[in-house]
Amino acid sequence: MVSESFDQVRARVQASFDRQGLMKHLGAELVNIEPGTVTVRLTHRPEITQQDGFIHAGATSSIADTAGGYAAMTVMDPGDNPLTVEYKINLMSPARAPVLEAVATVIRSGRTLTVCSVEVFGVYGDQRSIIAASQQTLYRANET
Repeated sequence: MVSESFDQVRARVQASFDRQGLMKHLGAELVNIEPGTVTVRLTHRPEITQQDGFIHAGATSSIADTAGGYAAMTVMDPGDNPLTVEYKINLMSPARAPVLEAVATVIRSGRTLTVCSVEVFGVYGDQRSIIAASQQTLYRANET
């Protein structure tokens, strides 16, 4: 285990997120990075909706997957990269909120696999309503 400050972890996670083309394309933002938890925010725009004006399930799933990956990265060593090997998402309500927030938390991190729980909330001002829940398994890939 390589020792680094959490400020270094935050910088590593943010730099990785900033390289993600899909998140740029969707207009998603990384808004919170803490040990074992990350929040990704997505603002409702016509370009990311489905035919009825709701945020598309693909966009909702993408921010959930990304949040889980970065939550996992917060507990991994530099040079380790989380790769999703499985995830399941339950879409419980149409994503019609002005903002979505995917909040991911590491449930368990092992030598090879990390499991995360992700909740996606519709945000209406200071009110939040859950619209999706996901569980994700990630593989710890090493660059070395």
